[in-house]
Amino acid sequence: MVAYAAVVSLMQTIHLIEHHPFPPISMDKQQVESLTETVMFLQEFLEGYKSPVAEGDEADQLEMRIADAAHEAEDAIESHIADQILPAVSRNERNRIGLFNCFRGLKKPQIDAPKITSADLYDSLRKVIQDMDVIKKQVTQIVADKAAVHSQLQRQISTSTSSLSRTNSTMMGSDDVMHQLMDKLTNRDPHRQVIPIVGMGGIGKTTLARNVYARFTNVHFDICAWVAISQHYDIKKLLCDILSQASNEWGSEKGRERLSRMREDEVGLALHKYLFGRRFLVVLDDMWSIEAWERMKSYFPDNDNRSRIMVTTRLSDLGSRLDNNNVVDMRFLDVESSWRLFYKVVFGGGSCPVELEKIGRNIVESCRGLPLSIVVMGGLLERLERTKECWESIKRSLNSGVKLENYDHCLKILKLSYNHMPIHLKPCFLYMGVFEEDSVIRVSTVVKLWVSEGFLNPMSGKSLETVARECLKELVDRNLIILVNELRYSTPHHIFCSASCSQLTGSMKYCKIHDSLRDLCLREAENERFYHVVGRHSPLGTCSQRRLVVIPRGTSKEKVRNAMKSTPHARSYISDHERVRGLSNLRLLRTLKAYEKVGYGIFGGHKHSVGEMFELVNLRLLVVKADRCPKLPSSISLLWSLQTLIVYCKGSDVKAPVEIWKMPQLRHVYLGLSLVTTFTALRLPDPPSDSVVVMENLQTLKCVRNFKCDEEMVGRIPNIRKLGLVYDRKGIEPRGVCNIECLQKLESFSCYCFRRDDILQKLTFPHSLRSLTLTLAYYGSVEDVLEKVSILPLLQKLKLESGWFRTGEWATVEGQFPSLKLLSLSWCKNLENWMMESSHFPCLEHLHLSWIDLKEIPAEVGEIPTLKSVRLVCCEESLVKSAKRMVEEQEESQGEVSIKVYVMLEKKSKELQSLADPNFQEFLEGYHSPYADSDEADPLEIRIADAAYAAEDVIDSIH
Repeated sequence: MVAYAAVVSLMQTIHLIEHHPFPPISMDKQQVESLTETVMFLQEFLEGYKSPVAEGDEADQLEMRIADAAHEAEDAIESHIADQILPAVSRNERNRIGLFNCFRGLKKPQIDAPKITSADLYDSLRKVIQDMDVIKKQVTQIVADKAAVHSQLQRQISTSTSSLSRTNSTMMGSDDVMHQLMDKLTNRDPHRQVIPIVGMGGIGKTTLARNVYARFTNVHFDICAWVAISQHYDIKKLLCDILSQASNEWGSEKGRERLSRMREDEVGLALHKYLFGRRFLVVLDDMWSIEAWERMKSYFPDNDNRSRIMVTTRLSDLGSRLDNNNVVDMRFLDVESSWRLFYKVVFGGGSCPVELEKIGRNIVESCRGLPLSIVVMGGLLERLERTKECWESIKRSLNSGVKLENYDHCLKILKLSYNHMPIHLKPCFLYMGVFEEDSVIRVSTVVKLWVSEGFLNPMSGKSLETVARECLKELVDRNLIILVNELRYSTPHHIFCSASCSQLTGSMKYCKIHDSLRDLCLREAENERFYHVVGRHSPLGTCSQRRLVVIPRGTSKEKVRNAMKSTPHARSYISDHERVRGLSNLRLLRTLKAYEKVGYGIFGGHKHSVGEMFELVNLRLLVVKADRCPKLPSSISLLWSLQTLIVYCKGSDVKAPVEIWKMPQLRHVYLGLSLVTTFTALRLPDPPSDSVVVMENLQTLKCVRNFKCDEEMVGRIPNIRKLGLVYDRKGIEPRGVCNIECLQKLESFSCYCFRRDDILQKLTFPHSLRSLTLTLAYYGSVEDVLEKVSILPLLQKLKLESGWFRTGEWATVEGQFPSLKLLSLSWCKNLENWMMESSHFPCLEHLHLSWIDLKEIPAEVGEIPTLKSVRLVCCEESLVKSAKRMVEEQEESQGEVSIKVYVMLEKKSKELQSLADPNFQEFLEGYHSPYADSDEADPLEIRIADAAYAAEDVIDSIH
C-alpha cells in the first residue's frame, strides 16, 4: 500500500510542476518522460498486485523498494525546490537578513525568475531512474508469472474463508436482530424476497444467517441451499453448488459430472426448472458486488409461495440495491448485549463468580461492542483459571495496550476487510488512525488532509475533493467508517439535541471509526511505514517516516522534539495539542495541522516559529491558531503549492497581501473564530491589474469582509463552491453584490449583513445554490429574502437569522421551495401569522424555530409527509402547545407519530414540562440552575444557549 501511495504522490508532484503557471524549478524534459513512464508502469502493477505476505506482519520487500525509490525521487525534487526558493545559506543568516526582512517588507525574494536545471537534481534523478529500472525488470518477471501467483492467491483466499467460517459459532448478535430476520423469512408476503444482512467484517452476519438457516432446513422450506460468493466467484460453480444441494439427483456423482459439461446458462435453466413450484431458501454468503446478483437472479423463480433469499454483505449500498425495504442492519452490540454474549461464551449454562463480574464487564467494555472480539476474548478466558488474579492480569494487559495472541488473531480477522480492499482505498483507510480515539471527525477535514497528502489518484473530470468523498463513501459502504447522523454534546451549552443535517445538502458531514478498526489502522500504518505516531514503537524505525502524528494528550515535548529531529523527510505534522517547534528540520513538510498557538501574532510577531513557518515552501495545507493575525505577509506566495489556508484567530481583521492572487493552487481559504464574540474576517485586496491569473482551483472562500464581487472578480473565481461574506456599514457600495448570481457553481453561501439593508436588496442567488445562511441583523425584511430564495430549484438548507417580518405575516404558495429539507428561523421578529399548505414544502424534513414571536405553528406542518423533526428554542408557550396538538392530531389520524418535537424552554414551566413524552421532548440536562425552583429564567443558561447556537451556525457556515 505504501508503495502505491508513494508513486501516486510522485506523479502528482511532477504534474503539479509541469502545469504550474509559475513553476518553482525546471526539469530535464527527457528525464521527466523517462521517470513518468516508469512510475506509471509501477503504479499499474501495484493496482493489480497482491503481496505474498499480505497476511503477515511484515510489509512486502518489493513494495518497500518501490516506495523507497519513489520517496527518493520526490525528496530530490522538493529539496531542490526549497533550495531554489530559499537560497542555501545558513539558517542564522537566512533568519537575520532574509526571511524577517521579507516580513517587514524591506526585501522581496524573487521567486518568479526563470529557473535553471540543477546538475545535482539531474544526477539524483538519474540514480533513482536506474534503481527503478532494476525494479521494473523484477516486476516484469512477476507479471509474466501472474497466472501461477493468481492460483496461489486463490488457494490462500479459500483457506482464509474456510478458517473464518470455523470461527466460534456462538450467536454474534442480539435476540431482536434474530427475531427481525425470522419475521422477514416467515411473513405472509407470497412474493420471492431478497433479505440482505449488512454489517462490517466480524460483526456476525454469517453466524446469524447460519443460526436462522439451521432452524428452517427441511421444515418451513422445501429446499434449502447455502453458497459462499466472496470477491472472486465463478457463477457457474455457484449455480452448480445450489442445484447439487437442492436435488439428490443433481448432487450425485453422476449429476455433478453432467453439470460440469453444461454451460453456465444451461445450469441456470436447470436450477430454475427444479426450483419452479417449490418454496426455497437460498443463502448467498459474503457478496461483494451487485454484478454477481444480476447474473444469478433470473434463475431464482418467483413462485408466489414465500420463497426467500438471504444475502450477507459488508457493503451497505449493495444491501440497499438488493432490497432496501428488507435490509437487516447489524450494528455493534450495546453494553448488556455484549455482556450476555461474553457470559454465554465463558460460562455456558453456569454462573459467573461474584468477584469476577466487575472485572469481566471491564474486559467486555474493552471489546467495544464487536461480537468477534468478544467471542475471541471469551474463548481465551474460558481456558484460563477463573481466579480474580488471572482475570485482573488480562484486564491490565488490555488497558496497557499489550496485544495478546488472541487479540492479534482478532485483528487478523478484521484485517480481511483491509486485505480485500482496492489499493486506492488502503491509504485513505489507514489515515483514519491519525484521529483521536472515539472522536467525531469532520468529513471536510478528512477530505482536505487526503488531498494535501497526495495519495489520491486523480480521475479525469473530477476534482480531488470529489475523488476523496467517493473514497470515503466506499469506506462507509464497507462498514469500515461510520457516518455520524446525530451529534450529542456533553457540554452544558449544547443542552439541546438537534436533528442531524449531515445529509441535507447531499454530502456527508461527520464520521467516526470504531476503536478496533482504528487499532488495525495504527498497526498496519506502523508495519507499512505509512505514518509514525509519536510515543509508539515503530518496528521500522523513524528516520524514513513520511508523516508525524501527535495523538495522545500529554505526549512529552522531548519525544516530539526527538521525533522531529529524526524524521528530516517527513511530509506531514499533525497535532491538536503540541505547540509547533523545530519546524526548520522538516523542510519538506506539506501538511501542517497544529491547532495550538504557534506564537503571538504568527504572521508578523517575534516568536522563533514565525520564521520557520515560511521556510516550509512546499506546504500544501496550513491550519494553525493565533492570538492575533493582523496581516499576512507578501512572502506567503513563497508557498508555491499551498492548497488550504485556515487560520483560527481572534482580534482584528486579517489583511491579505495582493500576492495571494498569484497563488493558483489555492483551493480553500478561510478565517476561523476562537471566540464567538470576536468577529474576525479576512480583507482581500483587489486583484493586481498586471496579473491575469484565474484561481480555477479555488472552491472555498469564507469570512471575507466587504467582498467586491464585480465582473472581474467573478472571472477570477469561476469554480467557487462555498462563499462566506461579511458586510458592515463601513463597507463598499453594493453594486457588485448582484454578480454573485453569476457564480454558476456556487452551492453554499452565507452572508452576515450588519446594518446593510441595501446589500440585501441587491443580493441575487444562482440556481446552483443548495445551502443559504443569511444574518440580517434586524435591518432586513425577511419577506424580501423569502421571495427571492423560494424559487431556487436546488435549495435544501435555508437559515435566516435576526430578520424582521415587515407585514407580520408569511404566506407560502404552491411551487415554492421545491427541494428544501431544512428551514431555520432564528430571532426573526414580528412573525405573527404563518399561512401555508402541506404541499408547499414537498421535501421538508427539519423545522427549527428559535426566539420568534409566532403564537401558533400551522396545523398543516404536521401534514407534511416528509417531516421528521421540529425544534423549538425559547418560543412562546402557545407555540409549544400548538406543536403538542400537532403531534396528538397526527397520532389520532394516522395511528402513529412520525415527527419528533424537541423543546428548550426559556422559563421553567411545570405545565409545559408535563407535556413531555417520547415524541415531545424537553432537554435541560447537564446543568443545575440556581433558578430551578423559581419561575425566573436562568440568565446564564440563556446567554450560554444564545452563544452556542450562534457559534454552531458560524462554524457550520465556515465549514
